[in-house]
Amino acid sequence: MGPHPAVAAIRLAVRRVLHDVLTHHCTQDRHQPPLVLVACSGGADSMALASALAFEAPKLGVRAGGVTIDHGLQEGSDLRAAEVALRLRGLRLDPVEVVAVEVGREGGPEAAARDARYAALDATAERHGATAVLLGHTRDDQAETVLLGLARGSGTRSLSGMAAASGRDGRYRRPFLDVDRQTARKACLIQALPVWDDPHNSDPAYTRSRLRHEGLPALEKALGKGVVEALARTAQLSRDDADALDAWAADAEGTVLDETGTLDVAALFALPPAVRRRVLRRAVIGAGSPAGSLFARHIEEVDRLITAWRGQGSINLPGRVGVRRQGGRLVIRQG
Repeated sequence: MGPHPAVAAIRLAVRRVLHDVLTHHCTQDRHQPPLVLVACSGGADSMALASALAFEAPKLGVRAGGVTIDHGLQEGSDLRAAEVALRLRGLRLDPVEVVAVEVGREGGPEAAARDARYAALDATAERHGATAVLLGHTRDDQAETVLLGLARGSGTRSLSGMAAASGRDGRYRRPFLDVDRQTARKACLIQALPVWDDPHNSDPAYTRSRLRHEGLPALEKALGKGVVEALARTAQLSRDDADALDAWAADAEGTVLDETGTLDVAALFALPPAVRRRVLRRAVIGAGSPAGSLFARHIEEVDRLITAWRGQGSINLPGRVGVRRQGGRLVIRQG
């Protein structure tokens, strides 16, 4: 008799990712098996992921370890992180590390915590020479991400949600984007894995929490079941479109940019708006504007220097980047 369907589903998802890691594994020592880490908070999603990694990795000759991040945002968070580490070691993961981070304030509490977490995961992966870091984002998380992008009006790339692989050399892998949250929780229950429910996930002070507990249920009540699946499918379709447009913009950049770093206004005007705005975004980021602080309204203001020129002055962007129209050229400079 095989494993419970929920357990089988999470193991299959992880097995596929590990096969891909092995296929693309490249280190100085080809005889050294790759190390894959699981980022584990102790919640149902990441505990299910840790258990599946612990089961599948030895069969494929992959080393498996874990890391848990102590954000220090709740009383006793250090003790809870130590407990999660014990659970990971109990699954025979090695190495297992607890990393404490200091969460700043820039961009709001959720963004600041995310930035601190990824910085710590990057550093841990580099320190241990890990080929990949597995993240427990589920199909439900993907649906929430799409809705948040829609609410911000940030365009196709925002609607594409989270990528199955992201980060440097595709370091971050998300095996569960086709697995719903309930399946992950059921897998933990079947395997008697203790889980911790982060109170922040049900705190209405956080936008994602309100969306999870109020917004999505209201949509399902109004539109019927299947909203989560439809949003996740939208993410993939949007990602395909955004990838194609990004590639077009990368090619078009060479036709509008000269050796001094200025852009030809007439050539920009001739591009389709979706491609032109991507070229502009690439240019201002290249000049030093932080991608995370650059919003659609910023690019729209720059675009008006091309499409609605009335002699307006320089546009000031995050990162002290200024954009002005000078004759038939667009000048983008920092400082």
